[in-house]
Amino acid sequence: MKKIKNEAALFKEAIRVGTVYLQKRGVDQFDATDDISFKAKAIYTLLVLDKLIQPLPKDQEDSANIRHKLAIWLSKRLPEDHALLR
Repeated sequence: MKKIKNEAALFKEAIRVGTVYLQKRGVDQFDATDDISFKAKAIYTLLVLDKLIQPLPKDQEDSANIRHKLAIWLSKRLPEDHALLR
């Protein structure tokens, strides 16, 4: 897994954007007490079901790889001159 620049910030923004996407799809809302790993897994699962990202192999579906995958997903949707990509 290749580390990307500003991965933590990209992941945080991916959770925010993914939560909005989840709500627009009418799936569910997260509670304030929900764990970040739970949120990441839910967003990842929905994006895979909607065929917006390629699924990870089953043996690699852990928290670190899901975080990385969500950060990459968001980085590909941001404009090239966005602050998080610098």
